[in-house]
Amino acid sequence: MSDFKLDFRDTETAFADKTNAQLKEKYRLFKLLNSPILNSIGTGAARFALAIGLPVEGLIKRTIFDQFCGGETIEECDGHIAALGAAGIGTILDYSVEGRSTEGDFDSTKAEIIRTIERSKNDKNIPFCVFKVTGIAPLGTLERMSGKKKLDAKGQAKCERIHNRVDEICAYAHSINQPVFIDAEDSWIQDAIDRLATEMMEKYNKDDAIVFNTLQMYRKDRLQYLRDARKRAAAGRYTLAVKLVRGAYMEKERERAYELKYPSPIHDDREGTDRDYDAAIDYCLKHVDELAFVAATHNEKSTESLVQKMHELGIKPDHENIFFSQLYGMGDNLSYVLAKNNYHVSKYLPYGPVRDAVPYLIRRAEENSSVAGQVNRELELIERELERRRLA
Repeated sequence: MSDFKLDFRDTETAFADKTNAQLKEKYRLFKLLNSPILNSIGTGAARFALAIGLPVEGLIKRTIFDQFCGGETIEECDGHIAALGAAGIGTILDYSVEGRSTEGDFDSTKAEIIRTIERSKNDKNIPFCVFKVTGIAPLGTLERMSGKKKLDAKGQAKCERIHNRVDEICAYAHSINQPVFIDAEDSWIQDAIDRLATEMMEKYNKDDAIVFNTLQMYRKDRLQYLRDARKRAAAGRYTLAVKLVRGAYMEKERERAYELKYPSPIHDDREGTDRDYDAAIDYCLKHVDELAFVAATHNEKSTESLVQKMHELGIKPDHENIFFSQLYGMGDNLSYVLAKNNYHVSKYLPYGPVRDAVPYLIRRAEENSSVAGQVNRELELIERELERRRLA
């Protein structure tokens, strides 16, 4: 086996874009995130303060929002897009407004998603766009669609509007040849999302990989789903495109399965998730000439493994069907080092009004504190760079 390896501990490269003041602020925030008690108090206080109308948006914007978001509007993201682009890293504009419920809200969100696709036109620094189906569809309807329950006339009308919104987004992306991710969500609504994503791939991936579905590999059934999806795509003569993630709703999935007394759809332990994630990467590499995939992960071991396997198979770093992705504000050691070595890498850059982005930010904080070692690793790298700069 070749000993080819990238240095993901190269903090000089990872934090090259951070001033001393920015690095110190990042350190302070991650110290807070690393304390489950302080994290819990902070997220609870943010929810409460906003609920009763306290003027805390400015404080949120100057702290956690600035670390993990690009701004409140697309235009406010421009500086981040340019800075990431200068380092060879792409931006994925992610309109992070959640929890809307009216048809007017859904149409408004759809229009904003299309604006992100318009902004990406002819900009090599924005290789992908993204949307969540729950941003443009009522949860109850998605759940009934996933359960294949009979819909009344009102439900059928809602279902048709959901389909039309998804199709309008994907059709526009296809018209300007701009790839778009459909994000994965809770397992009890995912079946409807999978069907929509598959239909969009059948329609718009005839020539290029435009529509990407997202597979959460902590689910026990996703590895087989990937294999079946490739066979369907081959039979239907379209390109399968997938984004591979470990999964973001572990506690929620387990709690619901326990409460409703059905078997948990996700692996019982981290090892099962890691095994399926790596197996999915191997499967995609094996079929890399007929599908496109994104390794969306902050896991250093998985990233190292994919880089190593590409090298052993003689696959060039900038292969047109292989992409890496991380979240803005995290995993800079992966993103910047991959970019420096000519791999396709991009970062999710959430944006939206501070108040509307709070659910996203709270989920980020809670996920970070629950993912064993993730915040510790970020802190360790920041500390290392502070020491290198003689600021510690």
